[in-house]
Amino acid sequence: MGRIVTIHPESPQHRLLVQAAAFVRDGALVALPTDSCYALGCHLGDKEAMDRIRQIRQIDDRHHLTLMVRDLSEIAQYARVDNAQYRLLKATTPGSYTFILEGTKELPRRVLHPKRKTIGLRVPDHPVALALLEELDEPLLTTTLQLPGDEAPLTEGWEIQDRLGDQVDWILDAGSCGTEPTTVIDLTGAAPELIRAGRGPLAPFGLD
Repeated sequence: MGRIVTIHPESPQHRLLVQAAAFVRDGALVALPTDSCYALGCHLGDKEAMDRIRQIRQIDDRHHLTLMVRDLSEIAQYARVDNAQYRLLKATTPGSYTFILEGTKELPRRVLHPKRKTIGLRVPDHPVALALLEELDEPLLTTTLQLPGDEAPLTEGWEIQDRLGDQVDWILDAGSCGTEPTTVIDLTGAAPELIRAGRGPLAPFGLD
């Protein structure tokens, strides 16, 4: 069974973050809270853990995974961003948005969309997620923790453990953080394109 670790939602315990980061570096698959809902996350360079995520979600390589980063400077490292895109990102991060952007050569090819060479990127607005990213000192490869056939993401630690068993290694349980996933915006075209309406408001993109 995946280990449940109770972590404070606003002041996460440093020792737990150190342990979680070490496990991620060693290939662990973690469930973590975000400002939209719980996510599955693993080390960017770990192909086996990435494959486990795709298996749990039952998604193929055409489904964008999301690189969760600490701040805007990291987005620019992993995605090609022009001035107009940067202004939009600056106005809306951190927040409940996932942006589809063209990936850079910093990223392993296996995490990019096979034809478009794009990836989802986001800066979460949740103390636990941000603190874990800070402790890791690198991004997490993530996806919404919504299981096949479910209408909403899982939102309780015990429920995640009950449904996933030993398919997930660590569950950072910070209590319920909602069941509405991020708003997904594709910024690769001439104008922002709405891919999924979620928790993030559409007004900043003129899409409301």
